[in-house]
Amino acid sequence: MNTFEGVRLIVGDVLQLGTRTAALTADSALLGNIPEFDSMAVVSVITALEDNFGIIVEDDEIDAATFETLGSLAAFVDGKL
Repeated sequence: MNTFEGVRLIVGDVLQLGTRTAALTADSALLGNIPEFDSMAVVSVITALEDNFGIIVEDDEIDAATFETLGSLAAFVDGKL
């Protein structure tokens, strides 16, 4: 499984998107577009990414641009690997 697919599945699982997960693409907007994606969800997604990919995300590494699209989030994870 590639990084993008892993991130897509994690976001879908954490947000409990069910079948909507399959419709997520690299260009899918996250913050402000998916109602379930609130500040608490951001924390849960970061924790799940750390656990699943074995990375550590420091507080000062996260900004709104990271969560702009699913592709930007996957690129961030790729950069941490």
